[in-house]
Amino acid sequence: MAGRHFLQIPGPSNTPDRILRAMDQPVPDHRGPGFGDIGAKSLEGMKKIFKTRQDVVIYPASGTGAWEAALVNTCSPGDKVLMYETGHFAFLWSNMAKRLGLDAEVIVGDWRHGADPVAIAERLSADKAREIKAVCVVHNETSTGSVTQIPQIRKAIDDLGHPALLMVDTISGLASIDFRFDEWGIDVAVTGSQKGLMLPPGLSFNAVGARAKEASKKATLPRSYWDWEEMKGPNEKGYFPYTPASLMLYGLNEAIDMLLEEGLDNVFDRHARLATAARAAVEHWGLEILCAEPGHRSNVLTAVMMPEGHSADRFRRITLEAFDMSLGNGLSKVADKVFRIGHLGDFNELMLMGTLSGVEMGLELAGVPHEKGGVMVAMRHLTGNGAAGANAAA
Repeated sequence: MAGRHFLQIPGPSNTPDRILRAMDQPVPDHRGPGFGDIGAKSLEGMKKIFKTRQDVVIYPASGTGAWEAALVNTCSPGDKVLMYETGHFAFLWSNMAKRLGLDAEVIVGDWRHGADPVAIAERLSADKAREIKAVCVVHNETSTGSVTQIPQIRKAIDDLGHPALLMVDTISGLASIDFRFDEWGIDVAVTGSQKGLMLPPGLSFNAVGARAKEASKKATLPRSYWDWEEMKGPNEKGYFPYTPASLMLYGLNEAIDMLLEEGLDNVFDRHARLATAARAAVEHWGLEILCAEPGHRSNVLTAVMMPEGHSADRFRRITLEAFDMSLGNGLSKVADKVFRIGHLGDFNELMLMGTLSGVEMGLELAGVPHEKGGVMVAMRHLTGNGAAGANAAA
């Protein structure tokens, strides 16, 4: 088909040309004298993105690898960890904990909200023996479009004086919505390269706080590739204990530069502006947003529920075939019941309008009941409240 493919899934997100060009060079000697500067810039730059002064560890892996690293570095066989199931990815993380030999207790949510700090507080309050070693939550649940209010979870733990570590998956949240590792008192954070960092899949990260480092000294789950301690010595000089994804690090440094040039607060404001416009279109169409709590709705993606009797997968297939646009599918419990619009990363007003136009035309072709004109509602929002309107007024 003529023109560009619209990749509007909630990650991997579109990789901008500037990052692609940064990666487009000969493979370097990752043991050579100049590579340490590349690695050091990546490690220091990611501290700024996480908003931390603590250590950051980079692995050649997907975010799933960083999940495992967070658990095996801090836990011992049989340790109890408290997980909150906000959606498909929180469910997968809890399954991993069980396979690693941990006693993973899961608070089952309705997949329409972020993690509930009250429910977590109630469970921790009942843990008189302080057996729970960690509380694990997903910051931005990619399968449902729900955000967990991390400061509230931290407060729930602190108000009880409970010693559990707070581990946060921010794979789809970091660099798209506000995240403050140090200020929010997080002990371990997990992320990946293919979402707000605008890179292809292939890098994963842990941000590691002081309490987590202390826990790792006593943890006895087997670890080798994921061992934070193995990283420490080489990382101090910008190197890695095994072959890094070297060209990806060139791209990562470019991505960090782009994010800091725009300013993280401006990045978050842009995502909020575009997400609000997307949600306005969905609501005008008369479709229901999966996240039921407005204050928990993600600025990374919008998960949209299909009317009864209509297939989300059929709608997505028709939209792809007619307009060459990929939308995210529903996962596990919400398979074929929702579609997901990604509006994250290297994304602007015109890209959003193209995306929403494709969705509205796809709804028409698929025979999905809706109120026409959602695109115009989004457009009015952007010209009235967005950067375009402000620039025009100036």
